[in-house]
Amino acid sequence: MTRLEPETVPAPVQRLLETVRDRAEEAGVFGSITLSPGHLACEAKESAELAHYRLRFENDVLWVVLDMKDRWLSESIEAELLHTGDKLEELIDEELVEMGCDKGPLPFEHFRSDDFLFTFRSPVPIDLAQAGASESIETATMCLLAYEAAFRELGDMQGTEDDD
Repeated sequence: MTRLEPETVPAPVQRLLETVRDRAEEAGVFGSITLSPGHLACEAKESAELAHYRLRFENDVLWVVLDMKDRWLSESIEAELLHTGDKLEELIDEELVEMGCDKGPLPFEHFRSDDFLFTFRSPVPIDLAQAGASESIETATMCLLAYEAAFRELGDMQGTEDDD
């Protein structure tokens, strides 16, 4: 993952991230939320292992991301998708449609990043030249919340329950 210097993040993109941070806090579906230049990180609230939903500005693209260090957690998501036959693009698109967003389905990538995080990510479908526009902010917010809603139901993203 490339770390960005503050001056390399366009001001409208940073303002978008600040606004989405406020909306993510209001949604109440995340654990801790942190903001840095070009990067919003929202901890998965009930995941069995540490995982983060992110909006990340990288190489002139705004990405919505779910990542985790734990291979087992990533494999639990993959296994559930394989077992149910569900398509991740469709699950995310269903969440977007429920929110009133017609920007999907989002293509996604799944890989292990250079910093050894198991990563699912999709480009946020906005024009970065219009990042400060309310439509772009709404789209970015809905993409982040749709990722959380879709992945929350998969694998061990809701943690495990004790049978005691």
